[in-house]
Amino acid sequence: MSGLLKFITCGSVDDGKSTLIGHILYDSKLLYADQKEALLLDSKVGSRGGEIDYSLLLDGLMAEREQGITIDVAYRYFTTDNRSFIVADTPGHEEYTRNMAVGASFAQLAVVMVDAKQGVLVQTRRHSRICNLMGIRHFVFAVNKMDLVDYSEQRFRDIEKDIHELSEQLGLYDVVVIPVSATEGDNVTRKSPNMPWYHGPVLLSHLETVDVAENENDSIFYMPVQRVCRPNHEFRGFQGQIEAGQIHTGQTITTLPSNETATVKAILVGDKEAASAFAGQAVTLQLDREVDVSRGCVLTDEGQLAISRNITTTLLWMDDDRLTVGKEYLVKLGTKKLPGIIKSIDYKIDVNTAEHLKAEYIVKNELAVCRLEFSEKLVVDAFKKNKTLGELILIDRVTHMTSACGVVERVDTDEEKPYFEKDELHTGGYIFEEFYFNLQNAFLSKVNTEGKTYHVGDSVPVEGDSFKYPDCFDIIAIDDNVVILIRDRKVQDIIPLSTYQYMGLPVLDERGFALRIKGTADLDNFLFEYRNLDKEKRLEFHNKWSHFETYRRIVCTDNFWMI
Repeated sequence: MSGLLKFITCGSVDDGKSTLIGHILYDSKLLYADQKEALLLDSKVGSRGGEIDYSLLLDGLMAEREQGITIDVAYRYFTTDNRSFIVADTPGHEEYTRNMAVGASFAQLAVVMVDAKQGVLVQTRRHSRICNLMGIRHFVFAVNKMDLVDYSEQRFRDIEKDIHELSEQLGLYDVVVIPVSATEGDNVTRKSPNMPWYHGPVLLSHLETVDVAENENDSIFYMPVQRVCRPNHEFRGFQGQIEAGQIHTGQTITTLPSNETATVKAILVGDKEAASAFAGQAVTLQLDREVDVSRGCVLTDEGQLAISRNITTTLLWMDDDRLTVGKEYLVKLGTKKLPGIIKSIDYKIDVNTAEHLKAEYIVKNELAVCRLEFSEKLVVDAFKKNKTLGELILIDRVTHMTSACGVVERVDTDEEKPYFEKDELHTGGYIFEEFYFNLQNAFLSKVNTEGKTYHVGDSVPVEGDSFKYPDCFDIIAIDDNVVILIRDRKVQDIIPLSTYQYMGLPVLDERGFALRIKGTADLDNFLFEYRNLDKEKRLEFHNKWSHFETYRRIVCTDNFWMI
């Protein structure tokens, strides 16, 4: 057995999601006799001409059967000889995107349905992006209804190409593309004789064997506190689920955000004492001293978890009312619920092109990157580093409806914000800052911008009062081992310095100074000298390789206050 797999089916309306899973249940003989008889009877009185309608096994609501679409999330539990499954069949209509996001939040793998006749649609892109946002790393794109395109290999290859382009755009981790016919059963549970040109796995066998185990960092323990248990004056225990790492009696831990230390005196798993516990277990921890801990606090053996009031988050907006700057919501993050306010909308994301669009407000089903400020400091982390401490929902304070779900992209501390950032790569600098010289006071000033951080896809200003850069160039931030690739006035990519190769374009540093690098040999010498640099000769190094006047100039002014 490969363990439990939790997966989701999603896609556009009438792509065949429910039919596909229904066919798996039927072909795998996973139905009770009365279920099978009811399916056959319901199919005869339905609208499919008497043919078996496998979708009826999942479309349970009367409204869904009448409309022939899925509205709610239908969960099914089943087991084959090789694996146990929980599947969430989610709605395809844009109106029910919030329901689809709920299903994605629990899943380890997504089966994204693509209609062979229509190809990759807007809703396909939206659902793929939402699944990726929710932390799903494994994707199966099932190109369905191949029987309606005469099992054409060329049609499948065209769609496969579009899917791979989408995968690269979103940076999906693991992608498999399978041609299927949900109604006819081709490549669903057994190999199809109608597509001899396809040599990959059938859907069920792939689901039975895919490895979705995540590499846990066992060196870091943390547990958000769900409840403080005080049955009497002699016992005080902290209850919650261990999200990462292990804990044992006698271990020293830190309480956050109070930042106190204590020793684990006892561990209860259920009502039984244990010497140790591990990730996934619900436990009660008793400490050797009184500490300031309540619901929403975090117990950890790693004191470096971030504590902040400000984050940058990607949100899927699910409310009928618009998202606007300045509105306050209840934020649920980990086990903590507290007020939060939208400080700014950095941009919204076009689901087709991934373009970052300027926006004053966000409407239902749109994705946006926003700045969020909490009413108090709490323990929070980037979603890619710690899932539980990096996923959140916004709750309307009046209606108590869920207005948005999202993930933490970055924790904004009091330190200087990065100038360029992609995942764990970030660097400072002031390449787009203006330099002004006051003639009267002989004073040079660097004028700061609004603290913007540039990400992949962002447009950059290549011309200002005191600078003018080419449309395409490379930025080497050597102290941070980061290279930023600027192409056609946009950030094309942010890469590690170790993977960079000279491409014949102008090379600058993060300050906007031109670097005297005109070829691969110059780049190798530049890097060699930096790696062997004596700290006392740092200025000599920059004077040798940097040139201010190539792209920058100093503008004279009499009044800094107007700038």
